[in-house]
Amino acid sequence: MFLGKKNDAYVEKAEKYCRDHFDTVQAHLGEWQEAFPEAAWTWRGDYIISYLSRWVVPEPLLHAASHAAINFHPASPDYPGIGCTNFALYHSASEYGVTCHHMATKVDTGKIIATLRFPILPNDTVESLLHRTYEHQLVLFYNVMDCLAHEMPLPESTENWTRTPFTRDEFNRLCEITPELTATEIQKRIRATMFGSWRPRINLHGFIFELKGAAGD
Repeated sequence: MFLGKKNDAYVEKAEKYCRDHFDTVQAHLGEWQEAFPEAAWTWRGDYIISYLSRWVVPEPLLHAASHAAINFHPASPDYPGIGCTNFALYHSASEYGVTCHHMATKVDTGKIIATLRFPILPNDTVESLLHRTYEHQLVLFYNVMDCLAHEMPLPESTENWTRTPFTRDEFNRLCEITPELTATEIQKRIRATMFGSWRPRINLHGFIFELKGAAGD
């Protein structure tokens, strides 16, 4: 079973690979807030492949995969959870990456299968970093899925997640600018959250301005 998000060119390439290399593929694509597809609840098979999926796979379904349930996470093991690229830019990290891992009940905690790392450039924005992240994630997908297509065992990484997953509350706080912040801190938050028309929230003593959201994964 393949799970991904709708209207995404990278997801379409990943789904096509699965259909080209495996006999039977049940695919479900969705957006944030969409309910987990009812048809997926009765699925039974060898592998669940989650690729930029908007859903958290229910625990009973993880056990329905006889071989493995794996996820391709658009961040290195240093950035589990939500807002990965945003936090990497905020922390002025010099390196980023993508991760393939076994799925567990708690998001982004399962045993790591493989990673692929690349540098963060001084002039990177959310948009440019996301673009390179998705390019590397597709490469990692092909590398891992080639093992399954040729009936080889999945790789086993020696890497571990380095922290607990970032939460929605942590991400929302990153996206907020308040009067007591220094100019340097404000610039860090703007760089880490501006993406197209999206902007950080301006909170002046409880009054919110330019409430347009901010960029996450």
